[in-house]
Amino acid sequence: MELPGYYEFFCRPRVIAGHEALEQVPAALGELQARSAMIVTDKGVTGAGLTGILTQAVGGGLRIGAVADDVPPDSDLRIVHRLADVYRREVCDAILAVGGGSVMDTAKAVNILVSEQADDLMRFSGAGALKRPLRPLVAIPTTAGTGSEATIIAVVKDHQRHLKMAFASPYLMPDLAVLDSRMTLSLPPAITAATGMDALTHAVEAYYCLAKNPLSDGAALAAVRLVGEHLLRVTRDPSDRNGRLAMATAALLAGAAFSNSMVGMVHTMGHATGSVCGVAHGVCMAIYLPYGLEYNLHKRGETMAELLLPLAGEEVYRGTPPVERARRMIAEVRKLNADLHEATGGRHARFLSEVRDREGRPMVTREQIPEIARAALNDGSIFYNPEEMDFDDLRMVIFAAWTGEPLDASRIRKG
Repeated sequence: MELPGYYEFFCRPRVIAGHEALEQVPAALGELQARSAMIVTDKGVTGAGLTGILTQAVGGGLRIGAVADDVPPDSDLRIVHRLADVYRREVCDAILAVGGGSVMDTAKAVNILVSEQADDLMRFSGAGALKRPLRPLVAIPTTAGTGSEATIIAVVKDHQRHLKMAFASPYLMPDLAVLDSRMTLSLPPAITAATGMDALTHAVEAYYCLAKNPLSDGAALAAVRLVGEHLLRVTRDPSDRNGRLAMATAALLAGAAFSNSMVGMVHTMGHATGSVCGVAHGVCMAIYLPYGLEYNLHKRGETMAELLLPLAGEEVYRGTPPVERARRMIAEVRKLNADLHEATGGRHARFLSEVRDREGRPMVTREQIPEIARAALNDGSIFYNPEEMDFDDLRMVIFAAWTGEPLDASRIRKG
């Protein structure tokens, strides 16, 4: 292994994982001198009964000062400010973030305002604006994909100005990540599949993109192995508690990996597709991942070949000639998407033209592809991709992902 000349790896949060991990939250917060928590979540989590599971688990060991369950699917600046007011009014001293990526981002942003005693979140946007630790934050994920419980990033949208603001600081990392299988048991198969592919994409891009390092590699490989062993099984059998816990662990490991090594073009195109067409992030990751692998194959083939073993297992790895392992890795990703498509009764999309809204209408049209490509040019993750991309490259890849056809190798940039 050739080591980079310089790298950094931030190793938080404290992790508590198990089938009854929630019961440990009061003692862990007590060690942080926190005794009155505000729950930040969304209506879906509350409706699924997960907030009730949490409050019952913490029992009388922790005062719940407030429950705010109106976090929208796309984090909202106005909601962040309103929840900060609730936190102050109810005299809370900790936050329990219960949900997916939007909930985690919202909770991190609320924590900035209450910790800094501020009323303008914009003062802290960008990287490095936070100079000191924030108040205790516990992240309890209810999906196994985003890895937000192990990242230093938060993204908040100003819907009035149509802007997404990014915040990056080690101080945004939660103090505690709680992985409890009960919190993902009710996740529907299609969302299980999409969020699981989100975790896989985090791990894969972290492993081959430009800022990779030995520590992020270890976390990424472990995450890929867990996804390879458990994602399809738990999609077919949502009641598999061990599989649920394994996928939650995979998401956290993948989050730790990409938070320290960054991601690449799969996220570049996924962010743009979500912005232009409203497609869920995990769906975008599942569709674009094999294309990111194909586009970067000529520069990262040897590295990609190493991922075949944890994803597909020893028998497939040993039975594949070394020179074919990278392409077999790509084929295994496509096979996983196809198997998930079948396991979800066709709800897991394999390519962009298959993505439908709730009324069954296409969410991405061929005519929108140039707009998606233009939006992707402004996404910062593109700088960490092994191969450069311009508008024509992005349009070519997005079109291929829309049709479902593999990339034409003769048209791939080789800079």
